Amino acid sequence: MNNWQDFAKSDFGIELTPEQLKQFDIYLNELLEWNQKFNLTAIRDVEGIQVKHFLDSLSVVRAFPEAFVPHSMIDIGTGAGFPGIPLKILFPDARLTLVESIKKKAGFCVHMVDVLGLKNVVISSSRAEEIGQDSAHRGQYQLALARAVAKMPVLAEYLLPLVELGGLVVMQKSVGAHEEAEISRNAIRLMGGKLVDILSVKLPGVEDRFLVSLEKIKPTPVEFPRRVGIPSRSPIQN
Repeated sequence: MNNWQDFAKSDFGIELTPEQLKQFDIYLNELLEWNQKFNLTAIRDVEGIQVKHFLDSLSVVRAFPEAFVPHSMIDIGTGAGFPGIPLKILFPDARLTLVESIKKKAGFCVHMVDVLGLKNVVISSSRAEEIGQDSAHRGQYQLALARAVAKMPVLAEYLLPLVELGGLVVMQKSVGAHEEAEISRNAIRLMGGKLVDILSVKLPGVEDRFLVSLEKIKPTPVEFPRRVGIPSRSPIQN
């Protein structure tokens, strides 16, 4: 898709600068090259990366309140840097933490942060449960993100402890987002959150995607997130 940036402008209201477009071109080429040696992503063609990684990542802005410009972001299970790095390119002044427990993917993120000249980025290979209990991260972010990492009750337990009061959680989901939100009501409430919206996102040639946004309205109880592995093995039920 030669004009993926036109879609970002027309559908998401994002107008990328020449410098930002150059950064995305570098990101694309590095991802294609690294994918020949490491299995970073199943999406290996130029148009697929532009649509299913770049546009999909930038679509998160549709879930932002009016005039919202994040000053701090954390991306759990970022993989090859999505959606965190595209959003950092868009919001270069924001502090960003990328969390990825698979070392080769975390290593690629380290490489990309260096190559793109991104400032104020931390990359961690810790597990989400550990990050959520670490005082350096717990309650320290305005925006917490995750894309296709786990079921929604688990993501609520991973993400809500990380945001400050009034902070925003955005989970990127595919078909079934409404049903997942329904079974996550108790988990969201226990973590101090409330469901704000479920927005449909249409990308060229891609089945409908959804942005599920939560607001942190109360502090998360100290026992959450639970120990490593427990949230995914025993999700909080309604």
